[in-house]
Amino acid sequence: MATDIEIKKMANEKSRLPRHGWIGVSLIALFWVLNWTLSGARTHWGFFPLWLGYCLSMDGLVFWRTGTSLLTRSPRKYVGLFLLSAPIWWIFELLNLRTQNWTYVGAELFTPLQYAFWTTLSFTTVIPAVFGSAEFLASFDFVKRLQRGPVIGTDKRTTLLFFLLGWSMLAVMLVWPTIFFPFIWLSLYFILEPVNIWLGNRSLADWTQKGDWRPVIALWLGVLLTAFFWEMWNYYSYPKWIYHVPWGNGLHIFEMPLLGYGGYLPFALELYALYHWISGWLGNKATDYVRVMPE
Repeated sequence: MATDIEIKKMANEKSRLPRHGWIGVSLIALFWVLNWTLSGARTHWGFFPLWLGYCLSMDGLVFWRTGTSLLTRSPRKYVGLFLLSAPIWWIFELLNLRTQNWTYVGAELFTPLQYAFWTTLSFTTVIPAVFGSAEFLASFDFVKRLQRGPVIGTDKRTTLLFFLLGWSMLAVMLVWPTIFFPFIWLSLYFILEPVNIWLGNRSLADWTQKGDWRPVIALWLGVLLTAFFWEMWNYYSYPKWIYHVPWGNGLHIFEMPLLGYGGYLPFALELYALYHWISGWLGNKATDYVRVMPE
């Protein structure tokens, strides 16, 4: 049994931002200024510490609000998020070779080896940033109190339909990229969600089969929060990315067209499906490490 002093100590620890959260805030304060004010190419070395700061700050906020977080639940698995993030994002870079929806201004300053190193390092922060933000938004009452929505189950007909739709979207995107380029953000989710169900991995259908869309909403809100900072910090950085889309290229918020932010919503679901597909292969089939379900 915990003593009153121990209980008070644990309560105090949960009521303040943990040390790693303050480290994150410090990294943001420093590298935000450097990325926007130094002359010449600077983002190639400043992007990772800036986004490491975001990841640690968000994780600290989650712990402050809930008493648990990705990092504090398992430092080893938290590092694993970074390690999986880069190869997962490279999948989208490969698909972009066909769609050509974004390019990197300043990439010509690097040798192929330098480019591969710095981009891969930067890509490691994608998944921990999105999942941390999703857990943060899931901790708020307005998400917890959301009413039930449509039921999307795990029956054979539904999963097979998802699977076939996913491959169809991927195919038409590859054949006609100027028309169907948005499917880059939909096809992988529709393919992998049923695969995760069939393999017994964690999937969003664990909740939508009961009409509970709160994890989906938490992922959507979390990725939009992350996207705001991605696009804002990119705007005055160098090197930077810019977008080239055949349609819907209007009303820009930073470099991103307004309609483009809609692509972030299924992208968050793709990250969730990809992470749990890989986790399943690594032996963690029904892991609840990523907790986007409000407590």
